[in-house]
Amino acid sequence: MNVTELARKLKIPTKELLEILPVVGFDIGRRAIKIDDRQAQRVINSWPILLAKYKELTKGPEEIVQEAEIKAQGPKQVAIPPLIKVKDFAEVLKTPLSKVMAELMKNGVLSSMNEEIDFDTASITGQYLGFEIIPDVTREENHEKTTSEKLAGLLAEDDKTKLKPRPPVVVVMGHVDHGKTKLLDAIRKTNVMGGESGGITQHIGAYQVTVQPKAETSSRPKGGISHPPKRGRDDDAAGRIITFIDTPGHEAFTTMRSRGARVADIAILVIAADDSIQPQTKESIKIINSAGLPMIVAINKIDKPDANPEKVKQDLATLNLVPEEWGGKTICVPISAKAGTGIDDLLEMILLVTETEREKIMANPEKPAVGTIVESHINRGEGPVATVLIQNGTLKAGDLVEVGDSFYGKIRAMRDFKGESLAAALPSTPVKVIGLKAAPSVGDVLQVKEEIDKKKRFNKYQLTQQATDYSKPKETKKDEAKEVKTLNVILKGDVLGSIEAIIASLVKLDHPEAVVNIIAKGLGNISDSDVLRAEAGHAIIYGFHIKSTQAADNLAKEKKVEIKLYDIIYKLLEDAKSRLEAMLTPDIIRTELGRIKVLAIFRKESNYMVIGGSVTKGRVLPKAKVDVMREKVKIGTGFIAQLQVNKVDVNEAPTGRECGIRFEGKPVVEEGDNLEIYLEEVKDKKLN
Repeated sequence: MNVTELARKLKIPTKELLEILPVVGFDIGRRAIKIDDRQAQRVINSWPILLAKYKELTKGPEEIVQEAEIKAQGPKQVAIPPLIKVKDFAEVLKTPLSKVMAELMKNGVLSSMNEEIDFDTASITGQYLGFEIIPDVTREENHEKTTSEKLAGLLAEDDKTKLKPRPPVVVVMGHVDHGKTKLLDAIRKTNVMGGESGGITQHIGAYQVTVQPKAETSSRPKGGISHPPKRGRDDDAAGRIITFIDTPGHEAFTTMRSRGARVADIAILVIAADDSIQPQTKESIKIINSAGLPMIVAINKIDKPDANPEKVKQDLATLNLVPEEWGGKTICVPISAKAGTGIDDLLEMILLVTETEREKIMANPEKPAVGTIVESHINRGEGPVATVLIQNGTLKAGDLVEVGDSFYGKIRAMRDFKGESLAAALPSTPVKVIGLKAAPSVGDVLQVKEEIDKKKRFNKYQLTQQATDYSKPKETKKDEAKEVKTLNVILKGDVLGSIEAIIASLVKLDHPEAVVNIIAKGLGNISDSDVLRAEAGHAIIYGFHIKSTQAADNLAKEKKVEIKLYDIIYKLLEDAKSRLEAMLTPDIIRTELGRIKVLAIFRKESNYMVIGGSVTKGRVLPKAKVDVMREKVKIGTGFIAQLQVNKVDVNEAPTGRECGIRFEGKPVVEEGDNLEIYLEEVKDKKLN
């Protein structure tokens, strides 16, 4: 096995591996290229033990003294949560990041500064650094509950007699380009997809429609829908209104899709009849199942010539989702969002599932409102703006609200999904709120409070300050191991949901040799202060759905700072990926060809020799590389510029043949030497 391949499997630089192996008892040189397969397997099987042994054997006098002092004083206790980022762990320990990462590496964990480690890993690493790691019970107890848990608790406290049916919240999920947005387009009669970049939904949006009773079919529009009333609704109307959450289909928005499923009552899984089940379809199924949502499968694009709904059902059956017509429980509705076929059936099926789940789809409109943030951004004219899905109670203009136990301000104004003003928002209503002091995080719980503790008014709005406060310089990767190269990035976006999704995707691009380091992130257009920070941090500026100011552009040209603006997220990720791949050290793959026994030296010049020899193993090719071996010791290298057999140029000399070669390199070859012939291929590394 190549040593580089073994190092790749162990996720460790080759140079460091070659330093460790001889110390822990493996007979392998510091410049070795290959390792015996059996030895390689031994290394792989016992790698954590070997690392611990290496650490013990290479302790310096200072480390020994330090350990003795720590043992005498006793380890310092540090409390951490179940999961913690490496850089946060270093901050808690008040230990240099490079030291923490080196300790993790010695224990077989190669993580970037932005990756999370579990409690057990942190506990073991902390012990080596002289700390006793204990669970942060206080943080766990005070940690904000998920939306579903919070709402379940609130509903349990409600008087059951005051609970009333609310409209179902439906989340639309599925693989990219399977027609999710087109389906909503057909339902709500608005062309959302036409305004999206690349035909891919970029943000979570929430919309409402009203399904008209059957008796009104003669006057209802095609599809049986109309827009909901502006204010108020009776119980019958409440049963006919449906709220839809449109979750982005691109893989980068996994987190946003998960949040969408968390606040929904029913899930529609859109599958194209001509494409069947794809990776993101399976991912959506997992999210739906983990959220415990009833699911309706909408088999879309049935009007296409190559549509095959039966194949979709077969593929669903293989995933234990047996269609109803086959004796299972999975509801399948064939539709064509483009032609409008089957939309009536789908809406009726949503109402039918709502009736079967009616006990769960209840709320108390008389209570103070509780809802989930499904979108958040900062508007230049309006300030922080958030879209809230009300899940219990009624939200009114003038209400004081908290997010994550912090006072976030007073609701000055509310608008519905069409941009019209609202005085009150009932349960299951998506509403845009204005008047918050800061932009909350997507997925946070917003709650109305009749009275606010004065202390809470002065709490910092952590997420917003993290996103926009550039006054405090952040640590960069310079403290990390020298082998790790970094792509420093400043990320600016229009909404927090997009920034979170992009960061989650950029972190996944990390490689043992090259990582993304986000030195700053924020909302709004790129300014000259961003350019100055990028210059100081040797960073590239990525902007998503925003612009850069003229002053920023001029300054960027002067400071030679690169600004890249994108409207489609996967293009931004592709650019970052290509930059990281350019940082990776290419693999050099050596292929052994054969061996020549030197019989005669015909000519010797300052930079080449003409040599005669016999091929004793394998074969010899022109342009191949040569290692000159004398008594099993490598004394020089070169390459074969010309190969002859019987004074005729040939393309190959096999075993047993005598040949003449023109050896280009230092003239060190003598009679009796062995020439090892091989080819080297340089292969660029790629990120998965």
